[in-house]
Amino acid sequence: MRTTIFWFRSDLRLHDPRALLQAAQQADRLLLVYNHDPVQDEPTAWGFRRMGAHRRRFVADSLQDLIASLQALGQQLVLLHGPAHEALAECARRVQAQAIFCEDIAAPAEQAQVQALRASGFTVNTVWQSSLLEPEKLPFSVLDMPQVFTAFRQRIEAAGVLPLAPLAAPSLLPPPPELAPLNALPGWTDNPRALLQVDQTLGSDDRSNFPYHLPRCQGGETSALAHLQSYLTPPWPDRYKQTRNALQGRYTSTHWSPWLATGALSVRTIWAALQAYEQQHGANDGTYWLWFELLWRDNFRFLHLQHGRQLYAARGLSELARPSHFPKDFQRWCDGNTGEPIVDAGMRELASTGYTSNRMRQIVASYLVHDLACDWRSGAAWFESQLVDFDVYSNQGNWLYVSGRGTDPRQGRRFNPAKQTQDHDPQGRYQKVWLAR
Repeated sequence: MRTTIFWFRSDLRLHDPRALLQAAQQADRLLLVYNHDPVQDEPTAWGFRRMGAHRRRFVADSLQDLIASLQALGQQLVLLHGPAHEALAECARRVQAQAIFCEDIAAPAEQAQVQALRASGFTVNTVWQSSLLEPEKLPFSVLDMPQVFTAFRQRIEAAGVLPLAPLAAPSLLPPPPELAPLNALPGWTDNPRALLQVDQTLGSDDRSNFPYHLPRCQGGETSALAHLQSYLTPPWPDRYKQTRNALQGRYTSTHWSPWLATGALSVRTIWAALQAYEQQHGANDGTYWLWFELLWRDNFRFLHLQHGRQLYAARGLSELARPSHFPKDFQRWCDGNTGEPIVDAGMRELASTGYTSNRMRQIVASYLVHDLACDWRSGAAWFESQLVDFDVYSNQGNWLYVSGRGTDPRQGRRFNPAKQTQDHDPQGRYQKVWLAR
């Protein structure tokens, strides 16, 4: 009787479950686990917790939705709290598991978790599944990938590389092993909100562009799939290229990112749904630009496979000097008290809701790096803490891009606040919303 553990990480779904299916194929008994590492609760080098209140709530709701879906298949999710290599190792010992399966995440901290488990003597099988395109199907080796995004995109499009079809959700999973040996595990709970220390006093903000407290934006696969179909309705995809830089609006952007970040929504499922939309309603600049943005997301993932830990160094991939840093200016930026109205509005929206538009993220990131001359890594860490849709690949890639320490040949993107205000908030409506209180 072979017992296998599947460790949910950033893949909190049952549709398109590549890693989960591989684990199930190797198991007579399948133990499903999610672990919250206490490093998320500890202060970072910049002085705040790695995982903030908004993301805790969204992930907890995602877990609750996953629990309900698993129960319908006769399975359950074991929730653990502790350093991953300790909590999972003890769990594996108690159920006498022969192997652990999980999603492959090519970021340093997540790689270290897997390495520590293997060092403890466990077989850990990692499965790459978060990108739209398969690394081995690219028209170049990942290690030889073009450094500039335009060249990356053009070579992929010229070669006609397309995604694989998403996998169907399982209708049956192997049963769990006897769970009695797990009852005394430190940190075991059946309550996702308790596991993630969700702030029960966290209120909703009716100004939010992504009101995750409402059912339509709630964490989890159920809301994710419903929202996907809601967005892929004329005229929203057709208008995407024209509306994507708007600072406010329910359908000005896709708002797929929170569910993509937790893995409650598969990017290949998005692609399949987008293809179906184009077949029914026709392709256009808007639908092409959705593909374009999904390729950017892939690019940031493949950069991690190519450069690894170097993406987290102070200089990034550049030859620039180590960045300066001014803690008081950084704090003013975090608090939305810089005195630059468009920046302060964006930072207050972020703190209040855990979300802000992609255009606003570029504006505030540029201001921190180029106007306040602060360390780009502090901004990346603040976004990690605050964003409900934090994605380790995209967050790191975008901050490197803005700071000029990534692969952008222009060596940095300064967004002039006055011009950005004129272009995107000329009547001051957005600023009025977020600076009024």
